[in-house]
Amino acid sequence: MAFDKLTSSAALLYDEWIKEADPRVEDWPLMSSPFPQTMVILSYVYFVTTLGPRIMENRKPFDLKRPMIIYNFSIVVFSLYMIYEFLMSGWANGYSYRCDLVDYSSSPLAVRMAWTCWLYYFSKFIEMLDTIFFVLRKKNSQVTFLHVYHHSIMPFTWWFGVKFAAGGLGTFHALLNCCVHVVMYTYYAMSAMGPAYQKYLWWKKYMTTIQLVQFVMVTTHIGQFFFMKECPYQFPVFLYVIGLYGLIFLILFLNFYYHAYTKGKRLPKILSNGMCYQNGVHKKTE
Repeated sequence: MAFDKLTSSAALLYDEWIKEADPRVEDWPLMSSPFPQTMVILSYVYFVTTLGPRIMENRKPFDLKRPMIIYNFSIVVFSLYMIYEFLMSGWANGYSYRCDLVDYSSSPLAVRMAWTCWLYYFSKFIEMLDTIFFVLRKKNSQVTFLHVYHHSIMPFTWWFGVKFAAGGLGTFHALLNCCVHVVMYTYYAMSAMGPAYQKYLWWKKYMTTIQLVQFVMVTTHIGQFFFMKECPYQFPVFLYVIGLYGLIFLILFLNFYYHAYTKGKRLPKILSNGMCYQNGVHKKTE
C-alpha cells in the first residue's frame, strides 16, 4: 500500500515536472522519456566494466587501427559541423555571451539551436566507442572510474538540457567542448596512424593547456551569471550543474598542471603513465 502511494506520488511529480519541457523536442529521437537513454547508458556501463572484459578474457586483442583512424577523424568532422551550427544559430549570430536566454519559439534560428543541442547530446553516445575500443583492444587499465563516469553522466545530464533548455548561455560549454574535440581527436587519429606521423604531433605538449583554458572559460562564463543583477534564465539549475562540473575539472587540471609542469615532481598515479585528459577523461597519449 505504501509502495503504491509512493509510486503514485512519483508519477504525479513527474507529470508536473514534464509539463515544463520544451514541446519542440518531444518527438525527436530518445527525447520522449529519459528511460530509453538510461537503458543505453546502463548497458554501456555493464559492457565496458563486466561483459566486455569477460568476453575478451581468453581472446587476443582486436587490431582496430583502421576503424580507430576512421572513427577519430569522423568525430573531428562532426565536431566541426557542430561548431558551425552552434555559431550560426546563436553564438556568432545574436548571442551576447552574457545573459542569453533560451528561445522557445518555432523560428528557424531557435529550432536550429535546439537541433544542434540534440546533435551534441547524441554525439555523447557515439563517443562511448572510446571505451568500447579500449575493451576490444584489452586496454582495461584505461577503463577507469573517471572515464566511465564521464561518458555516462554527459549524455544523461544533456538529455535534461535538450528537454528543458536547448539554447541560451547554458550551451557555451558545448561549443568550447566541440572545439577541444577537434584538437584532441585529430591527435588521436594521427597517433593511430603510426610512428611515421609522430613528427607532426609536436603540439601534443599544448593539449593540457588547451583543456585548462577550456575549463577556465567555462567557469568564467557561467560564473558571471551569479554576479548579474538580473538574468531571468529559465532553468538556472543547469547553470549550477555546468558551473560545478567546470570548476571540478578546472581544479583537476590545475593540480595536473602544477605537478607536471611547475613542481616537476612525479605525477600522482591517476595522472601518470603518459596519460592526458580529454574532457576530464584521461587517455593514453602514446
